[in-house]
Amino acid sequence: MTVRVTRLSSGLSVVTDQMPHLKTAALGVWVGSGSRDENADEHGISHLLEHMAFKGTSRRNARQIAEEIEAVGGDLNAATSVESTAYFARVLQENVPLALDVLSDILSEPAFDANELKREQNVIVQEIGAVEDTPDDLIFDRLQELAFPKQAVGRCILGTPETVRSFTPARLRSYLARNYRGPDMLVAAAGAVEHEQIVAEAEKRFACFAGPAAAVPERAKFGGGTRVEQRDLEQVHIAFALEGVPVADDQLYSLQVFTNVLGGGMSSRLFQEVREKRGLCYAIHTFHMPYADTGLFALYAGTDQADAPELMQVIVDEIAGATETISDAEVARAKAQMRVGALMALESSEARIGQLARQMLAYGRPIPLEEIVAKIDAVSVDSARAAGRAVIQRGRLAIAALGPGNGLESTAAIAESLVRRAA
Repeated sequence: MTVRVTRLSSGLSVVTDQMPHLKTAALGVWVGSGSRDENADEHGISHLLEHMAFKGTSRRNARQIAEEIEAVGGDLNAATSVESTAYFARVLQENVPLALDVLSDILSEPAFDANELKREQNVIVQEIGAVEDTPDDLIFDRLQELAFPKQAVGRCILGTPETVRSFTPARLRSYLARNYRGPDMLVAAAGAVEHEQIVAEAEKRFACFAGPAAAVPERAKFGGGTRVEQRDLEQVHIAFALEGVPVADDQLYSLQVFTNVLGGGMSSRLFQEVREKRGLCYAIHTFHMPYADTGLFALYAGTDQADAPELMQVIVDEIAGATETISDAEVARAKAQMRVGALMALESSEARIGQLARQMLAYGRPIPLEEIVAKIDAVSVDSARAAGRAVIQRGRLAIAALGPGNGLESTAAIAESLVRRAA
């Protein structure tokens, strides 16, 4: 597999990875703009724009967009995140030009028809309602808001029913023009692709996005705090977060190893102690989400109301203990999981374009597998422990809880003891 990068005159980058054993291609357009690029009165517009891109252009209506790709057996999708928006397709090799034509069409010539907009606004309001009815999704929106209060990075990607319904075609066009700029965009393709063909198609189809890079969003500031919501649910859902590290931080891989040892799989400390030994919950896991200028080290667990205090005490003890007692065997196991994860991305064209796009947006270049493995291998027991201690010692904790009963405040107070120990 050969990774190649070309930067076009518009500032847009093209990155490809030819995988000769495949007959299909995955390709997409990534924009370094997501929900944190929204102004206060634009809450949810990034996600709405992603939806509206598929609702018709000057050359195709919404049905034609779907039918042209599916008529050749392909599929088309998109996703919005905090810091990026992606539009992608998977097709046979001979249909790569068609896929690029459709992708460029929906971004360069969106119709933003008023009737389509009204329908799609209603669809997203239904999506917001579905999250409200799904506590193990809703808890993460609450956590993000607590971690980064009164900031775009802390707001729910979907927006609110009020903000979503407030957007007009003119506001969508204005947001697109401000944030969809060549220097902040890239075309990624992997599988049965020819780099020169992708470059030629991108040069022709995405020239209209020339212009200076969009403004950098304001720097994130981790806040913290506690939010407890009484809900008539079968379980208590608890999530808490500490400030992590940015995507380019030297401690990133050490913190990821610490995170995996703690709650990254069935062999992790929390899974074994909380679920296997004590039977206190069905689901528990930790994760670290790095952003451009900060990060989120977080934990989620769902449990019975009566077990919540004991569960939280065990979690606090395990996290604190891990900063001093992580073993060579645990670190080796976590590193093996990370190496295999990096390798698995090379076996799927869809996973590969996602990996390449994230690397290009974060670092401005694709990261060779050998470099990734070297960084993983460089993690030691001491560096993993130190990364965990550093997160706790920052001293700010965000805690969100949803569920029945009146005792959730005491459970949250137990979580707060984690940072008090480090003070």
